[in-house]
Amino acid sequence: MIRIGEFAISRVEEIVLDEPTSLFEHWNKDCLRQRPWMAPHYYDGGRDVFFSTIQTWVLRMPGKTILIDTSGGNDKDRPLSPRFHKLATEFPKKLQALGIEPNEVDLVILTHLHVDHVGWNTRLEGDRWVPMFPNAEYVVSATELEVRDPKRGAAARPSGSWNTYNDSVVPILEAGLARVVEGNETLLPGIELTPIPGHAPGQMGVLARSGGQEAFFIADVMHNPIQIYHPEWNSKFCEDQDLARRTRAKVLSHAADNGSLILPGHFGHPYCGYVRRAQNGYLFEPSPVAP
Repeated sequence: MIRIGEFAISRVEEIVLDEPTSLFEHWNKDCLRQRPWMAPHYYDGGRDVFFSTIQTWVLRMPGKTILIDTSGGNDKDRPLSPRFHKLATEFPKKLQALGIEPNEVDLVILTHLHVDHVGWNTRLEGDRWVPMFPNAEYVVSATELEVRDPKRGAAARPSGSWNTYNDSVVPILEAGLARVVEGNETLLPGIELTPIPGHAPGQMGVLARSGGQEAFFIADVMHNPIQIYHPEWNSKFCEDQDLARRTRAKVLSHAADNGSLILPGHFGHPYCGYVRRAQNGYLFEPSPVAP
């Protein structure tokens, strides 16, 4: 667990995926010679794959339990994302191991609506998808709802891509649990949303400030710390490549200038860290404590 003033930060790991090095167009093994620290937590040289951690961040403050993103989810039909098809993980038990029951979660912040960030919004009950966190308010971007809705922005996309919205977002909307936001709101004292678009059109970051410290949950602005050294590198999953680069530059500058603890969606152990300025760019300083 990590402390940021009054906030306690921990995490629930769903799965760790092998990510082909095609994730980054410009990756080659010369990069590894320059960055030997990539192994073993971020890259496996023997198999030539990156590691991608699928996880949910847990942010606790007095009287509030907050989840940031909800991983891939069990039992979901994912024809276009085989790695997330019909998962059967122990995510609920891991959440309980942190002393959190689903009905005790107060707030779920969805940074964006990609398949690996919304799955545990719901669980299968009989033949119905029902909210996993029935007493929580789910914070969701208006832009993301627009572009993912099969009846609106996603109408021209393959029908298999609609499953994520239909089984993990629609039940939340129908239950009246969604708080639709623009992405720049203050949610609670010390907790603010900030727009970080590019990887996804409505992607939102979460800033948690307390006791003169700042934690910055940056979702998928970066998939791997190699992007701190190469901010121009986008992952193949970034939907707006130019905007993703501009956003990454802003996030890195903010983190370096403010001493922010950055908590990305998918980094390997210790899962978070600090951005430091260097002569020709930035360096990554892993957190001395893993949440």
